[in-house]
Amino acid sequence: MDILCVREATRFAADHCRSGKGPILMELQTYRYHGHSMSDPGVSYRTRDEIQEVRSKSDPISLLKDRLLSNNMASVEELKEIDIEVRKEIEDAAQFATTDPEPPLEELCNHIFYNNPPVEVRGTNPWAKLKSLS
Repeated sequence: MDILCVREATRFAADHCRSGKGPILMELQTYRYHGHSMSDPGVSYRTRDEIQEVRSKSDPISLLKDRLLSNNMASVEELKEIDIEVRKEIEDAAQFATTDPEPPLEELCNHIFYNNPPVEVRGTNPWAKLKSLS
């Protein structure tokens, strides 16, 4: 839940792997503010007060904003501008996602592997014709 800690841990892991020391596993513990799906409101196994408390004390974005402000690395105005830009980017992406046409059925399996699959995997051959069930 701490952006700067994640950045440093990721930097360490990347350097470790790139130096040839082998793979490394990272576990990032986060807190979900909402339920898993529409059928899970997320309040049957925790209270609204718990969710609000975690959000008020541990929200990664709020913590980073507070650090930037307290260390004079950004002004309130700059953070507002960033927030506006981010919201616009999200709105544009959502608009694109909902209005872009679906790809043709025969292209659904393209771009699953960067090259040929190492083994035959059913449904991943981009040249195989797929049949619609509807």
